[in-house]
Amino acid sequence: MEPVTVHTTIARPREEVFAYLVDIANHPEFSDHYLVDWRLTRENTVGKGAGARFAMKGVPGVPRFRYADVTMIDVQEPWRIVHAGRGGKFNRVPLRAVYELQPTAGGTRVEFTLETRTEKLADRLVESLGFRRWFKRRATKAMRRLRSILEYGEDRGQRATIAGR
Repeated sequence: MEPVTVHTTIARPREEVFAYLVDIANHPEFSDHYLVDWRLTRENTVGKGAGARFAMKGVPGVPRFRYADVTMIDVQEPWRIVHAGRGGKFNRVPLRAVYELQPTAGGTRVEFTLETRTEKLADRLVESLGFRRWFKRRATKAMRRLRSILEYGEDRGQRATIAGR
């Protein structure tokens, strides 16, 4: 799939936005409207190696293969966080998600990009059934929620925990 990119500008310093995003346990707070059932993959939720598994809610295509997992593979403070993972049927669709933070006059511009590499025809068909449009709409809402959380402390979902605690 061609990369999908969404962005927002948050009126907070880049270091503060980075500190929030580098903790993967915070991600359900702003993305729980389309990424649900979060399970952390290790105790340390901050930095390289931190990861989670989650389900995509309402994804077009085959709903029973909606789970994905990601792990932070590259963290360059305070401007870049790269997640690598897999999703789809039998977890065979590799994905890469990148957060890039750039300082602006009004605060911090956060750009989020998701890219998948489908090799099987069946996986390409699922993506062609509207996954890109579905994802872009929901990721745009997630960026709005991220902004409202960091600027005003509102619109928070529930933070991910270990073993449901």
